[in-house]
Amino acid sequence: MNPEPETASAAPPDWLHIDSMDLDAQGIARRADGKVVFIDGALPGEWVSAAVTKRKNQWEAATLTEVHRESSLRVRPRCPHFGLHQGACGGCKMQHLDPAAQVAVKQRALEDNLWHLGKVKPDILLRPIEGPAWGYRWRARLSVRYVHKRGEVLIGFHERKSRYVADMRECHVLPPHVSALLMPLRDLITGMDARDTCPQIELACGDDVTALVLRHLEPLSVADLTRLRDFGARHSVQWWLQPKGPDTVHRLDDGGPELAYRLPEFGITMPFRPTDFTQVNPHINRVLV
Repeated sequence: MNPEPETASAAPPDWLHIDSMDLDAQGIARRADGKVVFIDGALPGEWVSAAVTKRKNQWEAATLTEVHRESSLRVRPRCPHFGLHQGACGGCKMQHLDPAAQVAVKQRALEDNLWHLGKVKPDILLRPIEGPAWGYRWRARLSVRYVHKRGEVLIGFHERKSRYVADMRECHVLPPHVSALLMPLRDLITGMDARDTCPQIELACGDDVTALVLRHLEPLSVADLTRLRDFGARHSVQWWLQPKGPDTVHRLDDGGPELAYRLPEFGITMPFRPTDFTQVNPHINRVLV
């Protein structure tokens, strides 16, 4: 790694200094002529080289080719599926940045938008509400696709900047017990008669119940319904079905515990349907309440 230049004028002409970062995890630099460059994967404070992928009059988009001066806030991504390359999972954008710095970037983006869009500048900024960095995503919409050439089902988020489904085998932002379900779910859908017509599984976790909403484009066979029931009993999952729009979502079988979350400080249990709005992060939700 090369030493940091003492001044911008001392830097080699192809080096770019990253001044800030946007919510798409693109480092933002400015060339000598004032043109803004958005660079995938670059972090604030770094000196980098980049390859331009798109040119406009006022800005350029680029991909990171080399980091000459690395930020102290750059960390090793925890998830093996995270990356900037083609085929990488696009469910997360900032795993290469320290979690506390991620919060700071998002706060700075909020402040900038308030000013640029509304000319509003707050007199006082409260400390951001923070929660666990991992296992916090109790709500998620997972795409499902049967790949005929591979003879297997993919279940997960889309690939980075793509409509293809990422080949996810684990996910560290989902609760650990849900991450552990990804491969069994793939086996389940692969063995179903309706494997070609189930495009989505929506996740909704409560304090005691894990609900999965299966979107299916055609009526499910008796054999498939039996497979879902067996899977639910084996993995403690509550199945809901969605044959058409959101208003058609219903329980596969009645009975059993209710999908809900508790607010112990108020002595309240809040039941909800998996299609109702609840916060993605339940830990932050409790602080908000």
